[in-house]
Amino acid sequence: MISELNGLIDEVGVRLAEDLDVPALARRLGTTEYHLRRMFSSLVGMPLSEYVRRRRMTVAAADVLADVPLLDVAVRYGYGSTEALNRAFRAVHGISPAELRQHGGPLRSQPQLRLRLTIEGRSTMDSRITDHPPFRLVGHAVQVPLIHQGVNPHIQAHIASLPLAEHERLKQLSDSEPAGLLQVSADVDPDFTEGSTLTYLHGVAIDRATAVPDDLDVIDVPAGSWVVFRSSGPYPEALQETYAASAADWFPSNPWRLREGPSIVAVIDRAEDFRTATTELWMPIERQA
Repeated sequence: MISELNGLIDEVGVRLAEDLDVPALARRLGTTEYHLRRMFSSLVGMPLSEYVRRRRMTVAAADVLADVPLLDVAVRYGYGSTEALNRAFRAVHGISPAELRQHGGPLRSQPQLRLRLTIEGRSTMDSRITDHPPFRLVGHAVQVPLIHQGVNPHIQAHIASLPLAEHERLKQLSDSEPAGLLQVSADVDPDFTEGSTLTYLHGVAIDRATAVPDDLDVIDVPAGSWVVFRSSGPYPEALQETYAASAADWFPSNPWRLREGPSIVAVIDRAEDFRTATTELWMPIERQA
């Protein structure tokens, strides 16, 4: 996976002035656009689109300082007007091209990345791979913003709005793995951009043949393979660290890649105040070609 991501970074470097055809590049690298974008965002800490913008504006700054006409700079880096260039330039550098010419800076440069796999061997990830027949996720869904660290207050509010009796009703419906009440994230931005909207479902897994009450939302999940990571510790920090470690450690070391589909968290055990918990993180995967 590291070599594929470095191939993507190299392609960005030689095609800064062009629209990057990520699907075609992913096929050439023997992977998928979805997996490539998710791994890039997880390892680098920013979406691919943001890295491309930062690199473009880093290189564009040299043209601005060289007194290249701003409309020429805008067109060179894929912007249709000097106003669009100004917005992108200010978002990266904090100043406009005109202010750069007047004051010479400051600039916030984005170096070209180079990823390396460092194997430290300090810990072993508790994981298993399972093949699962088609099933359904049913419960109460809501649109929420993606938050990378800490508790998501929008999800907290959604869960708190459900009566206690509703949690019990959902538990009674559960008849498939993952067992028990589940935290489901679906329709997630492939770039994993913080603040982007996702579908959060508080519910359970049921067999395709099980009748679904009319008042519940449904996510149909096709048959496929899943990697299941178990973690214990402070909640949600330990779970979020597991997400990060899957990209940094597990996927680069195993012949699997993410496929599109929901990620599922099953809470196996937790403290009464939910400050600590044991969870299972289910992620849909497919074998690398």
